[in-house]
Amino acid sequence: MNTTRYAVVTGADRGLGFALTEGLLERGWRVFAGSYLPDWPQLAELQSRYPDLLVNLPLDVSSDSSILSAAAAVEERTRSIDLLINNAGVITDRNDDSIRTTQDYDEMIRLYQVNALGPIQVSEAFLPLLEQGELKRLCYVSSEAGSIAKAERTAWFGYCMSKAALNRGVHLLFDRLRPEGYTFRLYHPGWLRTYMSGIRNEQAELEPSESAEPALNYFLGSTLPWDEKPHAIDEDDLVMRDYQGREWPF
Repeated sequence: MNTTRYAVVTGADRGLGFALTEGLLERGWRVFAGSYLPDWPQLAELQSRYPDLLVNLPLDVSSDSSILSAAAAVEERTRSIDLLINNAGVITDRNDDSIRTTQDYDEMIRLYQVNALGPIQVSEAFLPLLEQGELKRLCYVSSEAGSIAKAERTAWFGYCMSKAALNRGVHLLFDRLRPEGYTFRLYHPGWLRTYMSGIRNEQAELEPSESAEPALNYFLGSTLPWDEKPHAIDEDDLVMRDYQGREWPF
């Protein structure tokens, strides 16, 4: 049996995606890191540390051709992958905090393309490789902003609606693919000091690495490491959990 495990991570240039990529490499995984920012130096530095495990992969999840090219490039190197982490995401830098503020609908469409449609297109493109893998695990980084029942936001329409759409899309995939042996993880990473709006958010609560560690425990494990008495995850029940292990309605 081949013990080498292969993963694809989108949005791996910096922030949570970079931390997830680094964590997988430290665990001995071979990682295809989706890169949207070719001039950003962190992935190149990481590749020099893990030359045999890391492949930096040009990938823009808002582009059909980029997604298909990335999947073809991975297929040239391996017949299967075990783990797909759909992490890439964006948020607007506009402060449209009220419906009485003129909304930027072109910007909303951009958020939908990256946050909601992109993960579904990436999943479709990599499904043939996941089909041949042993783990068959699909992971999606969402947000409390997409929780219709629990989020308390009163604006940021494009971002909140895009994450709600992502959650619904993941549920549709779950309903279709879980009977075929696929397993799913839906994750709310917390408020991170990342570059989703284009500049680093220094007001946020967590460094990306602080969220990546519990994320990988959740993505890779069959138990919940934050419980005093870990128990098996019910793979037939799709839930969204946050970095503290709490379940969020969605």
